[in-house]
Amino acid sequence: MEFRHLVSFLAIADELHFGRAAARLHLTQPSLSQQLQRLERTLGVELVARTSHEVRLTSAGRAFEVEARAIVNRMGKAAQSAREAAAGRTGTISVGYNFPAGQHILPATLAKMHAEYPDVTVKLEEKRTGPQLAALAEGTLDIALVYGRPVTSDFQYRRLLQLPMVAVVGSGHKWAGRPGVPFAELARQPCILFDREQCPAMYDAILAAAERTGIRLTVAHVLDDPGATAILVSVKPLVGFASASRGMLAGSAVGGVRPVPVQLYDPVPTIDLYAVWRDSGANPLQEVFLDCLEAVGPFQIPAMRAETRAAR
Repeated sequence: MEFRHLVSFLAIADELHFGRAAARLHLTQPSLSQQLQRLERTLGVELVARTSHEVRLTSAGRAFEVEARAIVNRMGKAAQSAREAAAGRTGTISVGYNFPAGQHILPATLAKMHAEYPDVTVKLEEKRTGPQLAALAEGTLDIALVYGRPVTSDFQYRRLLQLPMVAVVGSGHKWAGRPGVPFAELARQPCILFDREQCPAMYDAILAAAERTGIRLTVAHVLDDPGATAILVSVKPLVGFASASRGMLAGSAVGGVRPVPVQLYDPVPTIDLYAVWRDSGANPLQEVFLDCLEAVGPFQIPAMRAETRAAR
């Protein structure tokens, strides 16, 4: 059974006139009649009864019309879906993001996407930089919103935002009442760091600031869980590190004590946020997302509030 035979049959069912049906399909009447005959032979039933005075569907023809019309409609929808997907107007895109991207990049970008591409599904996954880039390399992410410029030529990237970093301490820490401290004072404070592979750019920015200041950090703990870091600085005289974006977010107190941010200076450690993707062309929605990203930028962070919840 050929698809064109279904289309021809439905034209006859609509018009109940071979001449008008043939004209509608830009066919000759003999060609249309031959297609109907081939369809009827394939099915083994008569679909159309024709006399010199009328053309009508048989009972088999009326039953067949319902299913044939559904098939043709589904084929039309399938073709439209394929065209929309090829044009990047429908489908699914997987986007990884970190905390600042979720606060400052995604809301406006997703609003733009929804307004202009309502049939596109954006699948969001919050991950640290290292796991995001690994997922991007594996093809399970289409776009990564991460700290730091990638070092491999396999990735394309676009800088979105620069964020200062802050120290995070418990409310009982001697720094808690100070708006800022020189970076050099970290030389006398036990700190909490994290494995470099989880977030290389942030790790390197902290150590580069220490090197420029001529100090060596005292790393008392290595933790990869931001929540655990917040708890620990709340109950011990330790210093953690966070982006200023994290520092702006006021959160719940931990055991009755709220971690607070302290701005660092001389130097101010900073970290860049990037959009990163593989230029494979496998998903046309990559370009759609990046266009929306470009349209709603440039991005910036508001001024820091005094009370915040700490977490990297």
